[in-house]
Amino acid sequence: MDRGAAPDAGEDGRRRIARTDALLADPRLAQASERLGRGVVKAAIVAAQQRARNGEIPPDAVADAALASLPATASGLRPVINATGVLLHTNLGRASLSDAARDAVAVAAGATDVELDLETGRRAKRGRSVLAALRERVPQAEAAHVVNNGAAALVLAATALASGKEIIISRGEMVEIGDGFRIPELLAATGARLREVGTTNRTTPDDYAAAVGDETGFVLKVHPSNFRMTGFTRGADVAELTGLGVPVVADIGSGLLAPEPLLPDEPDAASMLKAGAHLVTASGDKLLGGPQCGLVLGRDDLVRRLARHPLARALRVGKMTLAALEATVRGPRTPTDAALHADEATLRERAGRLAARLRDEGVDALAVESEAAVGGGGAPGVVLPSAAVAVPEQYAARLRQGVPAVMGRVEDGRCLLDLRSVPSDQDDDLAEAVRAAAR
Repeated sequence: MDRGAAPDAGEDGRRRIARTDALLADPRLAQASERLGRGVVKAAIVAAQQRARNGEIPPDAVADAALASLPATASGLRPVINATGVLLHTNLGRASLSDAARDAVAVAAGATDVELDLETGRRAKRGRSVLAALRERVPQAEAAHVVNNGAAALVLAATALASGKEIIISRGEMVEIGDGFRIPELLAATGARLREVGTTNRTTPDDYAAAVGDETGFVLKVHPSNFRMTGFTRGADVAELTGLGVPVVADIGSGLLAPEPLLPDEPDAASMLKAGAHLVTASGDKLLGGPQCGLVLGRDDLVRRLARHPLARALRVGKMTLAALEATVRGPRTPTDAALHADEATLRERAGRLAARLRDEGVDALAVESEAAVGGGGAPGVVLPSAAVAVPEQYAARLRQGVPAVMGRVEDGRCLLDLRSVPSDQDDDLAEAVRAAAR
């Protein structure tokens, strides 16, 4: 028998494996049951008992093994250090919330005045303070509304303003927004008819004007946020469409409320409304840096039509989303904004320091230059200079499966841990994760 392996449990060993009820009574596991729930802890115990029966661990190590395997929370979601260099990684939940937003969520988790006026004791407008915050940040908007994601904002606009009517859209803006969801199919599902104008690469204001008629619900401008088209192209700006006598809805996608100098080609709500858009729809969990939600900003009468439509009830957000969004809009700098504006020299210093620490401990680590991206369907083609720690490619899987999990990217036979998407206060955790992967 291999001296380095745990002995086979055998009949005697199996008899020495503690019963489930006895293990649940262990003070450490009993305390964990209060925090995580009995079912979660029992599942960990059963798995550890099976490991003992298989001879993977000694019978007297079951309790310790069960404890070690318990998750941090009762949720199946695991924390991940995003070292991909993609700031808004859709598979990792896009924007990380600020501390202010997390604190607001914790408060909102209890009973709150979400629909109550504490002075009068009567029902009040749901989410009134976050709607006020959005109007303050985007004074060009007469009104605001919040739904559960960006696609929902567009669906609500199409249903409330154009069900049974036509939506005029350029053929060059009939995009797929990810995971197989396509704008044409999304809009057709609302009962609206799509009136395509122009060609894939060129659509002029005259193309839109020729299509407007009695059956027009609105003109839709969709920002093709996840790709770029270059060469012999032409598109109509919002300002060129506002005199057609029908509402213009601009779906800007990534959720910038105001212009961002680093991303001059990325549309923002304030500029779209100033140019004449009657409604703007956007996501809250992208460049805004907030929770998953959809924003509707614009003319008061149109926003009220959306807010009073029966579908609005099905698409509304909960109190924790409202709290996180308001804290994002009113609060301090978000992690997304900090990553976007990270100083290149500081990133290089961090990479050099981390790589040196790891090399001193025998880990094959190098500080290298890197290229990060915005992600989340925003700013396609924009390269953000960055720095990374390069470790052996085989570390990638070990890092993903570690605690905490670390997601990097593999390039040219190395696993790159890009620091633009890693907050500096996670550097120690990242170093420890690499050490564990190297063992």
